[in-house]
Amino acid sequence: MKKLLRIILIKGKKVNNSSRNFFNIVPKAYVYALVVTLFWSTMASAFKLTLGIMEQNILQLLLFSSLVSVITLFFSLVLSGKIIFLKKTTSRDIISSLLLGALNPCLYYFLLFTAYSLLPGQEAGTLNYTWPIALTLLSIPLLKQKIKLIHITAILLGFMGVLIIATKGRIFSLQFTSLTGVLLAVGSSFIWALYWIFNVRDKRDAGIKLFLNFCFGSIFLLLLAILSGNFALPSFYGMMGIIWIGIFEMGLTYVLWLRALETAPRTSSVSNVVYLSPFLSLFFLQLVVKEDILLSSIIGLILIISGIFLQGRK
Repeated sequence: MKKLLRIILIKGKKVNNSSRNFFNIVPKAYVYALVVTLFWSTMASAFKLTLGIMEQNILQLLLFSSLVSVITLFFSLVLSGKIIFLKKTTSRDIISSLLLGALNPCLYYFLLFTAYSLLPGQEAGTLNYTWPIALTLLSIPLLKQKIKLIHITAILLGFMGVLIIATKGRIFSLQFTSLTGVLLAVGSSFIWALYWIFNVRDKRDAGIKLFLNFCFGSIFLLLLAILSGNFALPSFYGMMGIIWIGIFEMGLTYVLWLRALETAPRTSSVSNVVYLSPFLSLFFLQLVVKEDILLSSIIGLILIISGIFLQGRK
């Protein structure tokens, strides 16, 4: 028995030392970013599978995912000790969270989930990654930014990528799987960009903002579900998908992403890691959902990501 305990202690020390060496080599910020990227890569598959299980009941999926997110974010605030900041919430903060909650999760995810119900996962997920390009366009009227030639080039690259994905490479035919789905997927990226602009202007703690936004968003969704007669408890398998989406799309990943940005030596270097997500997402869609990944989706995605890198080069 003593020999066994000695072996366990020696192996435990080796594992502990190896983990310390790993974090010395790879900064924690990159570990957080990679974990977030991995979870976000599963979302297209999770959306498609859960929508199928729940018979395309978008409102039900959004409501319960948002509630799971609220619970996740609440425990995150408790564990981080930031829950006391809720006492400092003012009436102005509440109005801000009401408006931001209407944008995200309500409008943003409603458009996105509807797009996923109408399009293959590879199309809806990839088109949603046009939000940095949407941010550039919205920053012109809202932030009074001047558009430069490099921004115009980036926008054109993104637009070409969208067209290739939406038409499956047949850009001159202009035949879409679902034009409505394409417009909703791209539209969701504009809603996200708008939310981002308004959210940056709000100087409250990021965790508190996110928690209150999802609280008010969940209240809106609950009232809408009750008034529309669409309130019902999901099935067991539907709930499993909802929990995954609520934690790893709307909840914990936001907290980890903020942590990655806070601990990063350079924000831009960590932010670039997340662009692995759409490529990994295609892999999971093929593996889990059994979608045949089209060459047009890959080419379109490369053009969109190239446009994003181009406009963020400086």
